Amino acid sequence: MRSVRIEAWGGPEVLQLRDMPKEVPGPGEIRLRVRAIGINRTEITLRSGRSPNKPTLPTKIGFEAAGEVDALGPGVDGLTIGDRVAVLPTYGAADYGFYGDYALAPQRSVVAIPGSVEFTTAAAMWVPFGTAWAGLIQHGRIASGQQVLITAASSSVGLAAIQIARHEGARVIAVTRSPGKARALREHGANEVVVLEQQRLDKTVSELTGGAGVDLVFDPVGGADFSALTELTAAGGTLVLYGALGQGPATLSPFAVLGRALTIRGLSLTRMTRNDQQRAELIRYVTDGFARGLFKTTIAKTFKFDDIAAAHRYVEAGGQVGKVVVTV
Repeated sequence: MRSVRIEAWGGPEVLQLRDMPKEVPGPGEIRLRVRAIGINRTEITLRSGRSPNKPTLPTKIGFEAAGEVDALGPGVDGLTIGDRVAVLPTYGAADYGFYGDYALAPQRSVVAIPGSVEFTTAAAMWVPFGTAWAGLIQHGRIASGQQVLITAASSSVGLAAIQIARHEGARVIAVTRSPGKARALREHGANEVVVLEQQRLDKTVSELTGGAGVDLVFDPVGGADFSALTELTAAGGTLVLYGALGQGPATLSPFAVLGRALTIRGLSLTRMTRNDQQRAELIRYVTDGFARGLFKTTIAKTFKFDDIAAAHRYVEAGGQVGKVVVTV
């Protein structure tokens, strides 16, 4: 099989295709014939060396994929060879290595793909909608009538969060840097869009909320701007941080947190999905939303497996709206 290995931390050029023997699934594992790979910031953080948990080099890489069951390990039941499945991560970005034409996966992470859903769509579902569900439903306790601020809203997670928030009856204020993305955000359901190249975030959010602030913030950036988000949050509100795209550590105003009695939650999708009950609730919610036509994925661009380094460059450039997928 062909599989990507990282032998040094760095830019996309460190993603090296290697010929490897097929791995044999162990107890509770399957082998997946990978057909599509979803590219996530988690892998980019790992590849660059910024991840706080660095595996020993050389390492596998890959967090999200879809394909067909190719082999079953001991103790696996309820699956057969040829089943079309996707994976909902319950593991780290280097644990199973879905950047390949074959990869192992734990059965507890496997989700069946409905017959009408393509592999590219299935590879773009579970990290975005799982993260958004965890942040808004599980941690944020979103409620109808609330006002929700979603930063980096044109990402696949941001678009999923817009759809879930609107489905739950919230008013969505989506934040983007580029004016070229505003229309797409509105088409995905955002009630209001703040374009940072043209508007001041604090002034605009204050105007949109009548000075009250938002009830829930969903943010993957952190960094020096995180303190500003606490100032925009209403009394008793919640901020959910699910990424670290910003430069430097996240900062905040202790007086804003104390004075407004704010709740700040860090989100780890894989920590949550290791809980059997929470994972089952997530799968039911997302599956039902897609079956009812409430949710949709947006594929920004697809790349061939040989061009996986180019896929990373494209994501890092930040111009996409939605998910980047690699077909195998």
